[in-house]
Amino acid sequence: MTLTINAVNFETAKPLEDFIEKKMSRFGRHLNADDKVEIRMSVIKPQTNLNKEVKIRIAGLFAEKTADTFEEGIDACLNALEGQLEKRKNS
Repeated sequence: MTLTINAVNFETAKPLEDFIEKKMSRFGRHLNADDKVEIRMSVIKPQTNLNKEVKIRIAGLFAEKTADTFEEGIDACLNALEGQLEKRKNS
């Protein structure tokens, strides 16, 4: 799996990158070695609740969530993608 992280208008901190890598390593059981994973994170203006946007594209599937933190957004996206992958597998 090839992981690409794009942070729009901010720098990612090491703990956030570690969190993403940990989550993706557990999610990796659903993926092939040649699958590409693109994660795009941005902060929605103005500064309010639910202003962190996360978009994840994996193996032709896509999820987009807005949350209070990037970690919550990543978890929500991965949960949605897991459901999509299960549907694809059972089709």
